[in-house]
Amino acid sequence: MIPRLLQRYKEEIVAELGSKFGYKNPLQAPCIQKIVLNMGVGAGSQDIKIIEQAMKDLSTISGQKSVLTRAKKSIANFKIRKGIPVGCKVTLRGAIMYEFLDRLINIALPRIRDFRGVSPNSFDQKGNYSLGLREQTIFPEIDIDKVSRLQGMDIIVNIRSRSKEESYLLLKIFGMPFAGEPKK
Repeated sequence: MIPRLLQRYKEEIVAELGSKFGYKNPLQAPCIQKIVLNMGVGAGSQDIKIIEQAMKDLSTISGQKSVLTRAKKSIANFKIRKGIPVGCKVTLRGAIMYEFLDRLINIALPRIRDFRGVSPNSFDQKGNYSLGLREQTIFPEIDIDKVSRLQGMDIIVNIRSRSKEESYLLLKIFGMPFAGEPKK
């Protein structure tokens, strides 16, 4: 079964972007390459159970097993030594990536209290979009009663495009609720 956003991308969005930017080939249109979910768990350096719970939550949200991330170098001020676990991450590609993006846009983001939209200025120079969430409980897959501590996460949408404008328009057409227009 083809995800709803992927089917819409192939049938409508590529043609719309092609007419807007004047592409001669449909493969010139910007596309999403991967989505990376990352949870940095600083308190996990003291207690491994916190990281295990974060990994379990991240796996539940993404539908894919999460990977443990370790400190690359020692930082004395934070009591972190090289090689100890400090977080977890998941890289989504293909159909799972489009299904997650659909759930993020249509279900999870509207569940945020006092939500007014996401920042349109979080694009980097290559057109990738970064989004930070304060808690994992906005996803309906997470049982709120079983959450021991609220944990934030970073979501990075890696987009193959030529500019920020192309990436912004792609996510806008997908239905990302931006709060205004990006700065030039």
